[in-house]
Amino acid sequence: MANTALDPRETWSSPTDITDAETAAMLRAFFNLAQRWKLNDREGRILLGWPAARTYARWKAGQIQPSRISRDTRERLSMLMGIHKGLRYMFPDPSRGYDWLRKPNRAFGGEPALNRLLAGSIPDLAAVRAYLDAERGGW
Repeated sequence: MANTALDPRETWSSPTDITDAETAAMLRAFFNLAQRWKLNDREGRILLGWPAARTYARWKAGQIQPSRISRDTRERLSMLMGIHKGLRYMFPDPSRGYDWLRKPNRAFGGEPALNRLLAGSIPDLAAVRAYLDAERGGW
């Protein structure tokens, strides 16, 4: 008799249930953002969860194999896209949003939000995203 237990993957959708096509699109978008956010490769690697330098270089060159991108990196990409979206809502002039990341902010102990992002954990990315969502009245 087949196992009839509910498979949690079939009963709810996680924010990390991201298709390979969506992953590839977010990775391309990330590298566009990295340029606008003036990130160096080290900073970009931190935000994506420290992929190997060679892997990062291949992704940056557009040699993406989304099926091999981890759930962790997919979640990070989702958070980063949410941060970008929040900045776009808060700042109609995109350059102000890009600059905001590097400006001191009381919400982050007087440090720039980018410093919090570069602490490197998913909760750090989530904290910046939650701050932006709250500031724009999204949640």
